[in-house]
Amino acid sequence: MTKNQVTLSPLGHYAEGMPWNPVEKVIMERRSIRGFRKQPLPDAMIRRILEAARFAPSAGNAQPWKFIVVKSPEMLAEMEKDARRFIKLLMFFLDYTRGGTLRRMLVRPLSKLFIRFRYNEFHPVPFGLMSQIAQDKTPVFHGAPTLILILEDRRGVSAPPTDVGVCGQNMVLAAHSLGAGTCWIGLVKLLMYYRKWRKRFGVKYPYQLNDCIAVGWQKPRADRQVPREVQMVSWFDKGLADPPRVEQQGA
Repeated sequence: MTKNQVTLSPLGHYAEGMPWNPVEKVIMERRSIRGFRKQPLPDAMIRRILEAARFAPSAGNAQPWKFIVVKSPEMLAEMEKDARRFIKLLMFFLDYTRGGTLRRMLVRPLSKLFIRFRYNEFHPVPFGLMSQIAQDKTPVFHGAPTLILILEDRRGVSAPPTDVGVCGQNMVLAAHSLGAGTCWIGLVKLLMYYRKWRKRFGVKYPYQLNDCIAVGWQKPRADRQVPREVQMVSWFDKGLADPPRVEQQGA
């Protein structure tokens, strides 16, 4: 073993203080990648990633998903152009942080109204990202050579969006374990405002498209564990009348 290699614990085994096992290592070191080489992954490798998704758990084993793989450079370029065009239009009406005082005074009330009713979509993080995209400072799909679209079947049992999230997590972990990089992209949903893309991808009831995963070879490779928010976890492990024991998870 070289000095750069890390000892891993065997799968199916637990001992106090043991090192991460291979599955834990993949989970801890996976990162969202926003820089990709132009060379796409081999089709066989993409099929392995899709197979990991296919075996994801779902409520009632309903498997409320369908996958579409986009590798065509021409189609990827058109998707990028159309998503960027829609975002520029959206930000023209909603981005009150740009322009002169008069424009900010006129745009701010409308923007605040949209944010109030669509808080998740217009949270400061995606709002700031869309502002950067509208100014041509960052791409939508990060120049990835492959996009895996995850179509959600709304007829699924209980909460199909949760099942789609679990399915996507299987994909990003499998891709990382094989040496690839991924980034989950929700802005792909903006393409559904274009009839041509709904028709091209066959997106109609009961399916809807809210998510895709950009996948490819990392440029540069960025695997490492990064800080995460500390969580306070309540443990109920005594009687019904006893208060919970609160522990800090993480450091």
